[in-house]
Amino acid sequence: MATPVVGQPLSRVDARRKVTGAATYAAEHRIEGLLYGVIVNGTVARGTVSEVAVDAALGHPGVLHVLTDFGGLRLAHPVDRLAFYGQPIAVVVAETLEAATHGASLVEATYERQDAITDFDDPDLPSQTPEDEPDYSRGDPVGAMGSAQVKVDLNLSIARENHNPIELPSTIARWQGGRLTLWDKTQWVQGAARNVAGALGIAVGDVRVHAEFVGGGFGSGIQTYDHVILAAFAAREVGRPVKVVLTRRQFYYGTGFRPASRHRMALGSSTAGRVGALVYEVRIENARYQTYTDGLTDLPQFLYGVPNTSTAYRVTPIDVHSPCSMRGPGVVSGNFALETAMDQLAHELGVDPVELRLRNEPTRDEVAQIPFSTRKLRECYETGARRFGWSRRKAKPGASTDGDLLIGMGMATASYHNNRRDSSALARISADGTATVFAATGDMGPGTTTSVMQVAADALGLPAESVTFRLGDSTYPTAPLHAAACTMASVGSAVHTTCNALKAEFVRRAVADPDSPLHGADPQDVRARAGHLETSDGRARDSYRDILRRADLPSLEVNGNWGPGDADTRISTYGYGAVFAEVSVDPLLGLVRIRRIFAAYDVGRVISPKLAHSQAIGGMVGGIGMALLEGTVTDHRDGRIVNASLADYLVPVNADVPDLDAAFINTEDPQADPIGVKGLGEITIVGVAPAIGNAVFNATGKRLTNLPIRPEALL
Repeated sequence: MATPVVGQPLSRVDARRKVTGAATYAAEHRIEGLLYGVIVNGTVARGTVSEVAVDAALGHPGVLHVLTDFGGLRLAHPVDRLAFYGQPIAVVVAETLEAATHGASLVEATYERQDAITDFDDPDLPSQTPEDEPDYSRGDPVGAMGSAQVKVDLNLSIARENHNPIELPSTIARWQGGRLTLWDKTQWVQGAARNVAGALGIAVGDVRVHAEFVGGGFGSGIQTYDHVILAAFAAREVGRPVKVVLTRRQFYYGTGFRPASRHRMALGSSTAGRVGALVYEVRIENARYQTYTDGLTDLPQFLYGVPNTSTAYRVTPIDVHSPCSMRGPGVVSGNFALETAMDQLAHELGVDPVELRLRNEPTRDEVAQIPFSTRKLRECYETGARRFGWSRRKAKPGASTDGDLLIGMGMATASYHNNRRDSSALARISADGTATVFAATGDMGPGTTTSVMQVAADALGLPAESVTFRLGDSTYPTAPLHAAACTMASVGSAVHTTCNALKAEFVRRAVADPDSPLHGADPQDVRARAGHLETSDGRARDSYRDILRRADLPSLEVNGNWGPGDADTRISTYGYGAVFAEVSVDPLLGLVRIRRIFAAYDVGRVISPKLAHSQAIGGMVGGIGMALLEGTVTDHRDGRIVNASLADYLVPVNADVPDLDAAFINTEDPQADPIGVKGLGEITIVGVAPAIGNAVFNATGKRLTNLPIRPEALL
């Protein structure tokens, strides 16, 4: 029996292209006649543009056009007024990037300013209940909280965070007749095609988007932002291809962000550690022109068996760009509030934090009132605690030291919904016996090109080197956005289904062909292995290559689809994890250093262990940033972001990242999808920040509830 390709720790199939520079990213495509566009940003948070002076820019050598009239475009925000600092007011198009950049600096605008509010902590601001996040309640949370024997009531805050992948937002736009081609840094090629078509008022079929390689996203490439639409608009206006690449500073103004949030988390428990009441209230910043919400209340409602629970979600509109998804959107923030409060409750009860969570494990999904598909959270706790050495933790804060340093251990639960969405694929086997599979998904770093190939190879019975997975083209079969941890479960399932259908078509042809060694065999008794079809006893076999040769066909292909149907109404399918962290705290400097992090995850079947481990490490690094470093600072006089650079916006670097490791409880979830997987990309950041914060409490006895944790909070 051939060794399955799924489950093998393969290196990325595109690794050599990436490390040698052969991989071509959005801004690197060589297009004949290319011009360069640079966006001019407004410098007030609210108002209108009275005049844009462009003569100086047009007089600069190399500058060909300055576009200022965007009135015909359908953008997400108003085009007749300024709704946030940094909103585009002009595009300078030139023969070189240098000319366009200098030309943009020569454009001068005058404004009619209006009073703007960019601080969502202003006590006079009204908040709203978004339509898609109504208040939730079960049981009698007020009564249960009032009668609880032990209570915890915390106020917490999380700063705004901005995405900072290395690749900047980049778009090249080229028109040929009435058809538009975009090379774009996007996490959703088909979404980008639809959005650009809608903004320009053209047919979706007239837009093709390419994004084979994406240099990181974290959610910043899901939506289609102004720079993409303006590149296409500029190219149409000037009649030549145009490239627009945002600067790092423009990145902060030109795309969304994880919204700042304010939380109240209250827990009521018996002295035996049974949580009977949970009250969660959360508020996030929003743009005036568009409401954004994400899953902040998901885990507080769902994660533990609390019979009396209420959640309230509010948004506060201010004069800012609209927030957007950022890794672990919403869930990572709500989880910080929940897991911090659970740790405080464990401390007040004198119960081990892991034991408290075990005492409150539910037997079914209490929100949807349906059974779990798989929930191996107990195994995650046990594996994580054993591998991490949790038994060495001292419960009394400040009891562990290393020289002058205080040492602490903390843990937190992680969970994320297993998103599966309708997806399609095309699978083709060519005359040389190799296979190519197509789907319009993306790969911003998790290794989709590799892991989906592994699924296809096993379904077709081919070695890994004989299968290629093609993605990143909006004309390929329909796929969902490359985000929300849905790619493997959705696209992988569609590829699995499609490849099995293609294999079945080859079997049908072989058993019906008098010249085939498989002629007359029972199709149910034929399997695929090592590029051949053979009966289960191995006595008769035929090859894909020979089947095509006898039929005089250059290739054979099948289109297929897969979707979750109504599965989510019958089963509750989530990924789970337990995150353990050890920190040191210098009491004189207030400096927190991560010593190690270990996490154990239940994410169903692990398709590619090496890539899964890489995902886990990346999520942990993001969680370190959220806990200790990342926070966007706004000057509320005009809405300007003060630290809009990698020099001033702090992210983890090598010196901040210690020994990180993860293990997987490799249990298939066959009820969720045909390949038994659960999403992995998002869950790996969930739980990291509270585990670190809880470790800091164990080291110091100071319960810090504001992220990021600043040194001054520990002095």
